[in-house]
Amino acid sequence: MLRIFGRNTKLCDGITRREMLRVGGLAFGGLTLADVLRSQAQGASSAKRGKSVIMIWLRGGASHIDSYDMKPDAPSEIRGEFKPIRTNVPGIQVCEHLPLHAKMMDKLAIIRGIKSNDLGDHTPHYILTGSPDRGKRPVFGSVVSHLQPRTDGMPPYVSLMYKPPGLYDNEGPNYLGNAHRPFVPKSEGLSNLSPAKGVPIERLRERGSLLKEFDTLKREVDVRGSMSGIDEYTRRAMEMVASPKVRDAFDMKKESDATVARYGKYSENMLRARRLVEAGVSVVTLKVGDWDTHEKNFIDHKDQLPQLDQGVHALVSDLHDRGLDKDVAVVVWGEFGRAPKISRGDGRDHWPDAGAALIAGGGFKMGQVIGATDSHGGRSKVTPYTPGNVLSSLYQHLGIDPSITIPDHLRRPMYVLDERESVQELVG
Repeated sequence: MLRIFGRNTKLCDGITRREMLRVGGLAFGGLTLADVLRSQAQGASSAKRGKSVIMIWLRGGASHIDSYDMKPDAPSEIRGEFKPIRTNVPGIQVCEHLPLHAKMMDKLAIIRGIKSNDLGDHTPHYILTGSPDRGKRPVFGSVVSHLQPRTDGMPPYVSLMYKPPGLYDNEGPNYLGNAHRPFVPKSEGLSNLSPAKGVPIERLRERGSLLKEFDTLKREVDVRGSMSGIDEYTRRAMEMVASPKVRDAFDMKKESDATVARYGKYSENMLRARRLVEAGVSVVTLKVGDWDTHEKNFIDHKDQLPQLDQGVHALVSDLHDRGLDKDVAVVVWGEFGRAPKISRGDGRDHWPDAGAALIAGGGFKMGQVIGATDSHGGRSKVTPYTPGNVLSSLYQHLGIDPSITIPDHLRRPMYVLDERESVQELVG
């Protein structure tokens, strides 16, 4: 929802960074934050604590055959080096390097045979937007920000996938506008939630004093006709800067060393994601690992799968322990799967014809495998689900109808999703 730019960038309303008054540490001086809140308030009524989604991207495309869709009876050049193990749900097996998954399979669901696409790079556009065409649609989190704005100061959409100097490939709002970019705590975001040196929180809370400081800028903006009621929206912007709830949600020091250790290597992102959704953030995206294993597939997966295993187990267990498992849906997936046939001696190439996703929480039906691939894991044996179908289920979890339309730049009505059928098995 929020993005702090480092250059003299023009906003969608034509106001430049140099025209902004700096309040606290905000790169846009609070006016951009206020403008964000103004834009959101035009879209819908305020959102309550409600439902949330954590989307974990396995960049590069993890091998489904070596994790969630193993083929132990296939020839050696297909099945690879890893062995399957039983889970606590009869008939379901996962990779031997996912023993914690196996112990909690009753709290997980696997979707096999997901059909994606491969545009020759590793952009997560399809799993973020539900559109196979890169750059054509706004991402999931931006749509949620637009349709379910918040008025409590908490950003509805946070990205932990920051890649300097900006957002990750295609993680943008497109025609929804900059007001619905994600808040990115790994750039200037966290420091921008603190007041400037020498400016106490109490001062920011004094509306009269605050509006007096903004009086000159208010007149300039009102003359342009680009913002009305600046006092109200500025007040809300300052509430975010001054809000202990917002700052606390991002403060990892609030967690014990034992909790951080429980999450393992990926604690910074996975544990932070749990803190954010618990505080009320609607959508959190994060990247885990690098799974582009054209070579050393088994070496890399043997290293990364146990780390993923620990992080997912901690996150899902934590959500259950805190009573959030019905409110928070988790999806773990890559942009596609890996090729059934091993190449270069120890690698697997890109494979968009079949992949897998792990689902947890959201009130969905757990303890099941949805879909099935052929004996080599190359293609689905049934009509395959796509990333759009998975996102449809997540939209519905949030209470959003995926068949609604939003005007694009040319005011043409665009469906939230073209592939609007949800994953029916998730709802029983």
